[in-house]
Amino acid sequence: MKTLTEMGKDALTAKRAIAKLTTGDKNQLLLSCAEALRHNCDSIISANAIDLDNGRENGIKASLIDRLTLNRDRIFAMAEGLEQIAELPDPIGQFENMKTLPNGLIVGQKRVPMGVIGIIYEARPNVTSDAFGLCIKAGSAVILRGGKEAINSNRAVVSVFKDSIRAMGIDENIVQLVEDTSRESANQMMKMNGYIDVLIPRGGAGLIQSVVQNSTVPVIETGVGNCHVFADESADIDMAVNIIVNAKAQRPGVCNAAETFLVHKNIAEKLLPPAVAALRKKGVEIRGDERVQAVIPDVKPATEEDWATEYLDYILAVKVVDSIDEAIDHIAKYSTGHSECIVSQSYENTQRFLNEIDSAAVYVNASTRFTDGNEFGFGAEIGISTQKLHARGPMGLKELTTTKYVIYGNGQVRK
Repeated sequence: MKTLTEMGKDALTAKRAIAKLTTGDKNQLLLSCAEALRHNCDSIISANAIDLDNGRENGIKASLIDRLTLNRDRIFAMAEGLEQIAELPDPIGQFENMKTLPNGLIVGQKRVPMGVIGIIYEARPNVTSDAFGLCIKAGSAVILRGGKEAINSNRAVVSVFKDSIRAMGIDENIVQLVEDTSRESANQMMKMNGYIDVLIPRGGAGLIQSVVQNSTVPVIETGVGNCHVFADESADIDMAVNIIVNAKAQRPGVCNAAETFLVHKNIAEKLLPPAVAALRKKGVEIRGDERVQAVIPDVKPATEEDWATEYLDYILAVKVVDSIDEAIDHIAKYSTGHSECIVSQSYENTQRFLNEIDSAAVYVNASTRFTDGNEFGFGAEIGISTQKLHARGPMGLKELTTTKYVIYGNGQVRK
């Protein structure tokens, strides 16, 4: 088993190899890997079964077992994902902002690969395939470090990819898997300046904050989503009910699911009964403040901790507010900067919300569940960035690249 330093050195060599590949070469590789996933489906499922058995023995909860599970449908979906990435426009080599200066120099930017991308993630083996495909199409070598729960699955998937890479005569180290799943290996990756150009954590709040706080390698922070829906006094009741039910219950275990529902006091008695009833039909537990309890007496009392919690579960914190100012202040205090929504028929309030809410995605009369690369219409994503530098919101291929200035001259010298 190679050391991380050896992997870093190999990645530096490999990044030069992948940078030479044409768009056609990269697409052909992705299609080959997709077919290899289908062809090796049974062996991947067998490796995954070992992870599942280990997980059950270690008492992993059912929701995590589900995320860890690979079956024929999910593996074929991974293959389709690679094929979809192959169909996306290649950002590498695109020229932007070209202009001619008074001295005759032609100056502009060219989109280029990051170089080496490191990804630290948890027990979702499909991320192995998604991350590989996006990084390869973006022209970068990738070092993957998954969790111990999925090590056998990840090893099987990467092995399939490496076979396809070698068959095309490409440096197989364009993708490498860290098989040491100890905490130390993650800590070491965070310090691999000179080898890794950018580090992307994907997983729960604990993993993401650990990487953000401890890494000396530049980090793109992704994923933690304490998302809010605010219904102001002008909100259409039916629309507000539909939006909060979808935002909370359509898929509660993802980062763009709503965790807090803020309701203006003037519509609380009209909106809360149908909203709570509809949410409870979906199995959602309501935790409300005193004014929510005054309308719906049997809700569980909300605590200060509830306002700051990303549940990723069928639980929703609900608060009655006096004004849009109080709603904006509450979101500013507790939001993780992911996705927020206002349900309103007031142009003034919607514009205030759009202008004053400082999150990656801000919605007017639509569910927060749309914060997703595919839903936004630009294809696959590596994650949702909640930071402000380099990338913000759903990160597609373009966000996995950078630019360099290119200058064309005809003999100019500076005076």
